Order: sequence, then C-alpha cells, then structure tokens
Amino acid sequence: MPVHAFIFPGQGSQSVGMGRDLAAAFAAAREVYQEVDDILKQKLSKLMFEGPGEELTLTENTQPALMAHSLAVLRVLETEGGITLKQKAIVVAGHSLGEYSALAAAGSFSIATTARLLKLRGQAMQKAVPAGQGAMAALLGADMAQALAICAEAAPVPDSPTNERQVVEPANDNGGGQVVISGHRAAIERAIEIAKGKGVRRAMLLPVSAPFHCALMSPAADAMAEALEANPPLAPMVPLVANVSAAKETDPARISELLVKQVTATVRWQECVQTMVGLGVDSFVELGAGKVLSGLIKRIAPDATGVSASTPAEIEALLKTL
Repeated sequence: MPVHAFIFPGQGSQSVGMGRDLAAAFAAAREVYQEVDDILKQKLSKLMFEGPGEELTLTENTQPALMAHSLAVLRVLETEGGITLKQKAIVVAGHSLGEYSALAAAGSFSIATTARLLKLRGQAMQKAVPAGQGAMAALLGADMAQALAICAEAAPVPDSPTNERQVVEPANDNGGGQVVISGHRAAIERAIEIAKGKGVRRAMLLPVSAPFHCALMSPAADAMAEALEANPPLAPMVPLVANVSAAKETDPARISELLVKQVTATVRWQECVQTMVGLGVDSFVELGAGKVLSGLIKRIAPDATGVSASTPAEIEALLKTL
C-alpha cells in the first residue's frame, strides 16, 4: 500500500480560472469559497474564477486564494469520496504559504482563521519593502552550496567606503538544481552576473512584487508573531514537515514559532521532501492549483510518485488511487 503525504502549493501556482470548474460541480467547494469570501469581506472567488490576473497575483489576494482552492479540493475529497486526511496521510507539508493550507487541512487552524492570517501575511510582506527596492532571482543548475557562495560574493556593495553589505540570501531550496535567492535588488542583480560567471546554467529575475523569505521581511515576521499570538494553532491531526526545520513537527508552540521564522527564512523544500521519504512516504498528493510541487518531487525523489488534484476530473482520478 502506498504511504501518502498531502502537500500544498505556494505562490506562483495561481492562475485565473482556478476553482471555477470545482465550484460549478460541487456544493462542498462552493461552501469553502463562500466562507473565505465572507470572512475577508471581498469577492475573492470571483477574482479567482474571472480575474483580472494582475489583481489575483497581488500577494494579499494570492495567498488566501491558493489556500481556499486547496481546502476546497480537500473538502470535495471528503464529501464525494469519504477520504479523510487523517486516514490517508502520515504527514502534511506546504511550500511557503502552502504551510498554512497544510495546517488548515490538518485541523490546526479553521479555514476562516487561515484566510485572515494569510491576508495579513500578504499585506505585511508587501509593505515590508518599498516597491522596487527588493527582488528575487532563480538560479537554475545551482545547488545550495553554490547559491550561498554567490550570495556571499554579491552582498558587499562595490566601492563602499564603509564596507556596506546588502541582503542577498537563499529564499527557496527547491531541489533538482533550482535555488531562488532574495534581497536588495542591486545585490540580486550582482548575484545574477556572478552566477553567470560561475557557470550556473541560467540566472534570471523573477516577476514578484517583493523579496520574500529573506531578512528584509522582518517587519512582516513581527506582524505574524503578533497575529499568531492572538490565533495560536492547535496540534495538527497528522505531523507537519515544516519549511524552516525540514523536520516533523507536532507541538503547537513550536509550529507557531516556525511560522514566524518562515517569513524571513529559507524554504528548505528539498530537505522537506527528503525527510518525508525518510519517514516512508512514497506517494505525494498535491492538493490545489498547478503542478509545481509534483514537478519538484520528480526531481528530488524520482522513485516516489507525485499526483496533483485541482479539477473535478483530477479529483475523480485521484479517488481511484486513494
């Protein structure tokens, strides 16, 4: 019998139209979208279904939208197939904001609380750095050791009389030779040139609105610490493999602490997947928009299977395998 982990996508997996077919087909999905609309006092589901894309990609909208879609998929699995996470998964994990979706799926937060937390998280992350001052870049064909060396070389500001250094740090270790770096825009641009000189296959700026998962996000981490103190998680019904520790976590206080650190820390996705494989997982079930995580699984753990479910047809196919 396969040993499953349920995993939840992060920013970049969104697309206009996500959830539309699900809402048309299943009352259970419509209820999730309506609950999120009501708690946020906005027509987020209309934005998901119809766009415009530039509004959906605003991080304060993207984060709760991706969570709502992931939880709608899970709710349909429960109502249509009698599938419960506790019966089928030995662990959960999520990429960046997907960690909140994972915790909501595992019962640590209600959907309403998760929507509010992610709306705040998105707003706080956007406000943390003035527009244009930060950037992120993907280093393709680089491992973490190379990325760290490139960041160390890019941090000093050229010709600075005070030996000024700028922030440039690994933001995501996605595995398969893909590392994302984040920080001051000028330092990121220096890092891209350094990477090209070191034989990295490709180094390119990413179309993001802020430099996520680096020290520049510390004001957002402070905002999340306050929010999580007011809305502490419950113990998850199955363990979380956390982005920051890449380890199995069940203690609510520890999970809350890691969620705060996650705002400024590297998402150690490659190590998270390796941890789950070490726990016996050989089947990764990605619930929600896109197929980004399933693609990463193929590179990190080629002997494991990865399947994604977002549409009614994909859910039907998944139910046959679960």
